[in-house]
Amino acid sequence: MSNTGFEPSEVARRIAEDDAEDLFVLDVRNEADYDEWQIPGSTNLPIYDDLLDYDYSTLETHLDDLPEDEEIAVVCVGGVTSARAAEFLRQHGFDAASVDNGMNGWGRVHREYDATTDGVIQVVRPGTGCVSYLVHDDGEAVVVDPTQYIEQYLDIADAHGLSIVGVADTHAHADHVSGARRLAGELDVPYYLHEADAGELDAVTELADGDTIPVGDRELDVLYTPGHTPGSTSFQFGSALLSGDTLFLRSVGRPDLEDSSEDAVRDAASQLFDSLDRLTDLDDDTVVLPGHFSDEDVRPVATELDALTAEANNELLSYVADGDETAFVETIVESLAEEPANYNEIKQINWGKTQPGGDVESLELGPNNCAAN
Repeated sequence: MSNTGFEPSEVARRIAEDDAEDLFVLDVRNEADYDEWQIPGSTNLPIYDDLLDYDYSTLETHLDDLPEDEEIAVVCVGGVTSARAAEFLRQHGFDAASVDNGMNGWGRVHREYDATTDGVIQVVRPGTGCVSYLVHDDGEAVVVDPTQYIEQYLDIADAHGLSIVGVADTHAHADHVSGARRLAGELDVPYYLHEADAGELDAVTELADGDTIPVGDRELDVLYTPGHTPGSTSFQFGSALLSGDTLFLRSVGRPDLEDSSEDAVRDAASQLFDSLDRLTDLDDDTVVLPGHFSDEDVRPVATELDALTAEANNELLSYVADGDETAFVETIVESLAEEPANYNEIKQINWGKTQPGGDVESLELGPNNCAAN
């Protein structure tokens, strides 16, 4: 806990490292906001509107429900009403503090993990489900799918003594604003993206199937895996497969964010089936490192391909393994979830068609909805 409250990164660390036994996260936002997006393991007491009016009566009636022997991290939207609640709780003998910047701060947390394969650093953003990577060899690194918070990658590279020699996106993202172009521009290194997803972008080194990106004495191999987007790619680095939004641990990438008409979705789903069929032909011990996760608590977010194809919780991939394209397409068409928040505006930014405005950070806050089901 800082002098003013809990840093969101500290809350994330304690949750991820199973150090949350003595930490109770109290979310005071309205119930609908909590149901849409929350910190894992938190408890909701929907008193946001009360706190705006400095009304603590409901909170007071629930004091007996709160732990007296744990630290209480109170979270709201931006840290204002949670600070009021935390102060009230301290006055009543609780060890309570507000989470700095609330859920806005939670959405900006990045955590670093060593992947389960040599030469890959995984960067997990727990508040949004985004996953990015630094692949490295002999002091050089290529950053894959960076968020708009590019200082995170500069700091990681510096801490590991790495020089960033390239930046790549697996596809044109719809759920978060890419930091790839800005990072590449600041470092004067190539920005890699498949030509089918380049939109109106300038200064792009366009990728095609079979290309390679040099990293030290090794290479990052480009696999064209369309379906989620027309230009979706996956990257193979030794035994690691950076699968972007093509393949997740429990699902696959949704194919409706370019064109949501049923015919277009079916065509894209069929492309996605072929792409996944190609990936499942890789070696069984290939380590799948996806571009997103949902509620999986495994860290790093990774699993071997043979385990993934054998697991019943990835229903769509099981259809691919069985060669059942019809069931695959029909399941996707029938089970698409709500689109990511502000995805059209985010895509316009990532295509280079519009410039990010002052609200660019808030555009991507909320749950991740890039999976097909």
